[in-house]
Amino acid sequence: MAELLLASSVLALFGLAFWLTTNSDDDNGGGGMMQPVLVPVRVSRSRGH
Repeated sequence: MAELLLASSVLALFGLAFWLTTNSDDDNGGGGMMQPVLVPVRVSRSRGH
């Protein structure tokens, strides 16, 4: 019984590692947490004193 539990946990760990490496969002393929995009913001230089 212990061998079955150990084998299934090892297979689950390998499956989880494979799933995490194939679904990485490093390429910005869409969905999930992507890299933030910098948006330019207009700043007025005059203070209007």
